[in-house]
Amino acid sequence: MTSPIPPTDPRDQKHYFFADTFIRRVITLLTRFLFWLAAEWRVSGVENLPPEGPVVLAANHLTEFDMFPMQYAIPRLLFFMGKAELFRNPIMDVLFRHLGAFPVERGARDQWAIQQALKVLQQGQVLGIFPEGTRSRGRGLLPAKTGAARLAIEAKCPVVLMAVNGTQRVLKHFPRREQVTITLSEPLYPRSGEAALDFTDRLMFKLAEMLPPEERGVYAEKPKGFED
Repeated sequence: MTSPIPPTDPRDQKHYFFADTFIRRVITLLTRFLFWLAAEWRVSGVENLPPEGPVVLAANHLTEFDMFPMQYAIPRLLFFMGKAELFRNPIMDVLFRHLGAFPVERGARDQWAIQQALKVLQQGQVLGIFPEGTRSRGRGLLPAKTGAARLAIEAKCPVVLMAVNGTQRVLKHFPRREQVTITLSEPLYPRSGEAALDFTDRLMFKLAEMLPPEERGVYAEKPKGFED
């Protein structure tokens, strides 16, 4: 008896971009101008981002549009997962794919999205990811999932942390421009034999240190005996 052929994922029928496109450049230019009208940007640590090769860029998640300040802050192209609901609309589907996004089904271990993320890293690109998995809206870091750590371990690449603060207030006092600060850490590498959960904790406690005390959430205090 032959084994049944596994069904193909319908997402494989679409094209996902691993390079810059004209549509991406236009959207980035327009949105960068709009964000400039609403916020004053202060970015530090950009020199910590490796100029080439695969990198997982892991950031805290404050708002629906966090991927835009993440891209504005770095000189390299950013590729990222987006919740599948964002791709339901045909027009938004095309735009998000041109922006370097690919859909992930939340609430389950989405093997297709994991493989797509590994493809990004295998092509030497920057993969943006939010370890918390959902927006905190400025109420402090939430417990992180292990996806960023697992991908870095699998791809044998570093993780650069990005601490973002202020985007949760953008447009709340418009036309006054809000101050948004973005800080990038030095590259962090998984240690030999380090479990994904341990690497995740190490990443998140470091990320917490880069944020104001009121934004550190569940990672405000390290457990006794915790080693960086």
